[in-house]
Amino acid sequence: EVQVVESGGGLVQAGGSLRLACTASGSTFDDFAIGWFRQAPGKEREGVSCISTTDGSTFYADSVKGRFTISTDSAKNTVYLQMNNLKPEDTAVYYCAVEPDGSTLSFIPTDFSSWGQGTQVTVSS
Repeated sequence: EVQVVESGGGLVQAGGSLRLACTASGSTFDDFAIGWFRQAPGKEREGVSCISTTDGSTFYADSVKGRFTISTDSAKNTVYLQMNNLKPEDTAVYYCAVEPDGSTLSFIPTDFSSWGQGTQVTVSS
């Protein structure tokens, strides 16, 4: 089973930047789909971005397009989510989810079989 760990959350002012990292143990990220989701208090979990390590395809939610960038570092077996121009509405717990099928570019949580514990991102106004 793939173990997934997120890191990089924190408190930042509006307009600032953070970079989240998702690292896997127990497997490499070859031919995987990796998704970033977030969940704010009282709201449903929503997809933010996902990437296929098979062909590098990426997908972004409309709310983060142009501000967030997802990327991979295969040498470090890590996926990053660079978040720029953060807004208070980006405040949430961010989760990394992985699925050993690079064709799974999806924002449906049940499409992903392994999840991290989440990392808090708080954006102050």
